[in-house]
Amino acid sequence: MTPLLDTPEQISDTRYREMVAAGLDHINQGVTIFDQDLRLVTCNRSFLTLLDFPDALGVPGTPFEAFIRHNAERGEYGPGDVEAQVAERVAAAQRFTSHDTRRQRPDGTLLKIQGFPLPHRGFIALYSDITEAERQREQIDRHQAELEGHIRERTAALTEANAELKAAIEANHQITAALQHSEAKLRLITDTIPAHVAYFDASWTYRYANKRYAEWFGWTSQSMVDRPIVEVIGEDLFRQVEPHVRRSLDGHEVTYEYAITSAAGARIFARSTLLPDITADGEVIGCFVHAVDMTDQRRTQNALAQAQKMEAIGELTGGLAHDFNNMLTVVMGNLTALRDALGEAPEVDEFVAPCQTAAEGGAALIKRLLAFSRQQPMEARPVEVNELVLGMARLVRRSLPSSIALSTASHAAELVAMVDPNQLESALLNLALNARDAMPNGGELRIESSLETLDASAADELEVPLGDYVQIVIADNGTGMDGTVLARVFEPFFTTKKFGMGSGLGMAMVYGFVKQSGGAIRIRSRQAVGTQVALLLPQAPAGSQSDPAPRPADPLDIDLRGRVVLLVEDDPEVRKVVRTQLASLECTVLEAENGHEAADLVENVPAIAMVLSDVVMPGGMDGWALARFVRRFRPEIPMILMSGYAEAGQRHQDDSTAPLLEKPFTREKLAAALNRRGPR
Repeated sequence: MTPLLDTPEQISDTRYREMVAAGLDHINQGVTIFDQDLRLVTCNRSFLTLLDFPDALGVPGTPFEAFIRHNAERGEYGPGDVEAQVAERVAAAQRFTSHDTRRQRPDGTLLKIQGFPLPHRGFIALYSDITEAERQREQIDRHQAELEGHIRERTAALTEANAELKAAIEANHQITAALQHSEAKLRLITDTIPAHVAYFDASWTYRYANKRYAEWFGWTSQSMVDRPIVEVIGEDLFRQVEPHVRRSLDGHEVTYEYAITSAAGARIFARSTLLPDITADGEVIGCFVHAVDMTDQRRTQNALAQAQKMEAIGELTGGLAHDFNNMLTVVMGNLTALRDALGEAPEVDEFVAPCQTAAEGGAALIKRLLAFSRQQPMEARPVEVNELVLGMARLVRRSLPSSIALSTASHAAELVAMVDPNQLESALLNLALNARDAMPNGGELRIESSLETLDASAADELEVPLGDYVQIVIADNGTGMDGTVLARVFEPFFTTKKFGMGSGLGMAMVYGFVKQSGGAIRIRSRQAVGTQVALLLPQAPAGSQSDPAPRPADPLDIDLRGRVVLLVEDDPEVRKVVRTQLASLECTVLEAENGHEAADLVENVPAIAMVLSDVVMPGGMDGWALARFVRRFRPEIPMILMSGYAEAGQRHQDDSTAPLLEKPFTREKLAAALNRRGPR
């Protein structure tokens, strides 16, 4: 039977395959195409030649496994089990994923093999001989390494030559004059010098600038060359430095400082020295410029000056507060006596009561001064800040208009700080009211708490030990402050409010409280953007629990009426007022005007039932020392200390049982203090 002739479609498909195969044979890279069953669809001559495959394997339909097995049996994949090598590679091919690998054949040929999946789960692979290219790359790497070695050697040689040149300059000025205009001069100026270095000639044109100098003004070293000074530094700075440049070109060494605004908007400072470049015959042909960044040093100096100023103000206010509290004690005591003398007379409400109110207002003002000067007695204890902030938020919300939104947020579940809770509440209230006043048209007030860890750098800047701190941030989006106001924000009596609208002690009080607590305060503000004040308070020791508010002490279980109370006070007017108050409480009063006199009385008068003593007294024995003396010689005698201020450094740990009565005080407060103090 005569076989059937090929159909036109089969003849066309055969010619198409032959045409594709012939076309692929003209490609230098090896090409293979396998179908979804991993059978060869086609390959080119370069593939068979490059990988040394026999022509029999190049027949369409050849399994992929046959190629792998042929390679494995002739050791292309190195030693190992042939079947395992075949199975591993066939399994990888069956995943039909892209790959890009390199393989070195036993004859040293380095192949780059790239595989790409095709539709219907087939894939095409490209084989390239990169042996020569890799050899050339390695040769280039060797040449580059050799070149770098030569450069290092040349650099070392240049460094040594520069050192020799410096020695020659010192030994012979004539040689210096001849060589200072040579290329060696520029080799001395390198980008490795930790300074801003440049050179301009007599035409006021830059001829050199190192990297630091160029970047300081927003240029590159290359772009600065051959540009006039005014073009590089700008007209504003040029007007400042022009006299110095003229003087240096007259042959004088000039040093000056200047400030510019960086691209980021920060104010930065520099100190620049101009050294004239003088020829052997005395002609000035240019100037060397050596400048250093003084920004950090200036910040440190400003911070130190601010700290010294605040410390001086603190000492002054502390001393003033002591004297004023003594005066207010006299005023309030005499007003009480006058009120008792007048009885129900109408003059009491008309004249005495307003005076008492004014005196109490003065006492509150003095307390703010003491808080600023860090001399206000404090009772620090573990305080759960989140609870305190929520309580303060409820209180503050009543003082805010409806146009101001208040929100709170905590970024830690438990934040326990070691502070005086009453002082902290007062500080937060001050800051919240300031924020309210800064938002006359409404806005948002945010109070956030978190745990802040200060590293060595941040701790040094804030002048506190490094470690963990409880942070409370009070932020608003109000009017903000400019730099001038921000620099004075913690000064006592400084205020931006209208006359009569504030004492100017709110921020000073906050500052003093935070510092006295062992913490720090950070403030950031921008006009028309808002203000953010962050209080960083010492974290309570691990395991500390928030203490409840202290309970009132139990009443005195002995009757002091008719008993002898030793009153120790160096100010005769204060002593007179307190003596009158004690007498009105039916106590017998024995007086001493200093600590030594009081100590003699304690030793020699057995009838003394209680000692009421001022803290600050002349003569070398203050109230704390007297308290230690009484405890040692007459431990059964109760003791109360009075003070217009109390420095923490003066108080000894053993004195903690002696309560402190703050001046000024009323007769009622004195009576309460006497009734709270029992025998020792």
